[in-house]
Amino acid sequence: MSKTLDQYNEQLQKCREIYLKKTKDYGTAWRILRPSSLTDQLYIKAKRIRSIEEKGEQKIEEGVENEFIGLVNYCIMALIQLDMPFDAELELSESTAEELYERYAAKTKDLMMAKNHDYGEAWREMRVSSLTDLILMKLLRIKQIEDNQGKTLISEGLDAGYQDIINYSLFALIKMSE
Repeated sequence: MSKTLDQYNEQLQKCREIYLKKTKDYGTAWRILRPSSLTDQLYIKAKRIRSIEEKGEQKIEEGVENEFIGLVNYCIMALIQLDMPFDAELELSESTAEELYERYAAKTKDLMMAKNHDYGEAWREMRVSSLTDLILMKLLRIKQIEDNQGKTLISEGLDAGYQDIINYSLFALIKMSE
C-alpha cells in the first residue's frame, strides 16, 4: 500500500501543479459553471480518452495523460462547486482555491485508501480502458442524479461519483507511468 500511496501522491502532485498554474493564468473563471456543466466537461474528456483508445490514434497533440489530469482537476472543481453557497463570490483568491483543492484531494485520498484496503488493490489488475469505461459509467450516473435534482433512493450522491472518478483517473495515470 505504501507504493500505491507514493505513486498516488506523485500523480496528484502533477494535477495540483497544473490546477495552480491555471489558477494563476485564469483565476477561478470555472466558478461560473454549474455542476451539470462541469459534468458535461468531464464527459467530453472521458469520451475523448475512449475515442483515442478505440481508434489507436489522435489528431490533437494533447494526449490521454492530460485528459486524465483534467478529469482529476475538473472533479475537484465540481466538489468545490457542490459545497459553495449559490451566492458565493465567483473569484476565489489563489490561496483559497489552493486550500479548497487540498481539502477535497485529501478527502478523496482517504476514500481511496479505505476502498483500496477493502478491494485489495484490484485496480492494479485492470486495464486503463476499463478504468475509462468505469469513469464514463460514473458520469452517466452523475448525469442521471443531476436530472433527478440530486435525489437518490439508494445510491451515493454526486460527491461520491466525482471522488471515484478522481481515484480511477489517478489509477490510470499510475498505470500509464509504469
